[in-house]
Amino acid sequence: MVSNDQRRRQLAREKFLRQQERREAARRRSRRRNAVIASAVVVVLAAGGGAWAGGAFSKDDGDSKAKNDAAAAPTPSASPSKAADPCAKPAPGKVRNLSFKKEPAMSVDTSADYTMNLATTCGDIPLDLSAKKAPHTVNSFKFLADKGYFDHTKCHRLTTAGIYVLQCGSQTGNGAGGPGYTLPDENLKDKSLKGKVYPAGTVAMANQYNAQDKSGRNTGGSQFFLVYQDSPLPPDYTPFGTISKAGAKVLKKIANAGESSGQGDGAPNATVVINKATVTKS
Repeated sequence: MVSNDQRRRQLAREKFLRQQERREAARRRSRRRNAVIASAVVVVLAAGGGAWAGGAFSKDDGDSKAKNDAAAAPTPSASPSKAADPCAKPAPGKVRNLSFKKEPAMSVDTSADYTMNLATTCGDIPLDLSAKKAPHTVNSFKFLADKGYFDHTKCHRLTTAGIYVLQCGSQTGNGAGGPGYTLPDENLKDKSLKGKVYPAGTVAMANQYNAQDKSGRNTGGSQFFLVYQDSPLPPDYTPFGTISKAGAKVLKKIANAGESSGQGDGAPNATVVINKATVTKS
């Protein structure tokens, strides 16, 4: 027969085991949350091979030696509880499969400012570009826009945890591909990036930089990200412009619709297609 003292010890052991199981379950949940946030940060940190940064990059469409300039990790599958699409249907037309052998010759006026307008299915997103601070990047974007490179392309990635950005500029619509050439990193010491934060309203380049082994510098191409909320990121991605107030409202609408994975990093639930991109001298 079990004594009262033995019974108390048995109940205490069982209570201890239950507490340990709850603690372990909480630790597992915490690790999963941290993994989601870390993967979101990786997206733009570009680098070793993924989307914002980690994972494996597919080869650049126009250059067998160059890899794509943004997050190439597979986009998470759609969630069953997908939010309503707040955007219109894309304009008629198809993505042009364009690739170029080398960076275009400099033609922008570095003493002037330029405006890029993204006429999207969710509304216009006007961007103010600085040719003085990021001449190679702005020159490339004007060249690509003039060629119709961005027209009818999807903004393929939205992050809503850890960092808060919409990523665009992939002709394949899944984070792969590039213009066939790469761009030098520029403007990485911009005062706006103080505290290792890309503030809301920043337009910056995605790239393949890997902070762990410090490889992948100067690997920007056509993919870029629009920051809709302050995002903790090291200053490794060329900031080359700012988003207008009108554009910020459109981005908020897109962000409010959420992303498809339900984990903070996936394809936007909103159908964000750039119907037409134009760059003009201010």
